[in-house]
Amino acid sequence: MKYFAAFLSMRDPEKSQNLRAQHLEYLARREGEGKIFARGRFVDGAGGLVIYQAKTLEEARQIAGADPYVTSGARELDLHEWEMTTRPTSAP
Repeated sequence: MKYFAAFLSMRDPEKSQNLRAQHLEYLARREGEGKIFARGRFVDGAGGLVIYQAKTLEEARQIAGADPYVTSGARELDLHEWEMTTRPTSAP
């Protein structure tokens, strides 16, 4: 499984607010399917980020593109494959 970062840039704050419940419900369903690694909003109001898990970029694009925020035009989708690296943990 690969990781894909979906930047959801704010386009229409009012539309985003009206669709918030549908967006969160959509994300909860995808989480239940194991398709989301992490998600959250930008505290400055610029939008949000979702890290999807998928086999291919096309699969990730289909999942991210079906988000009500994206389909309605409330947010702009910018999707990139993400190579996660972790910092080694120190031994106790």
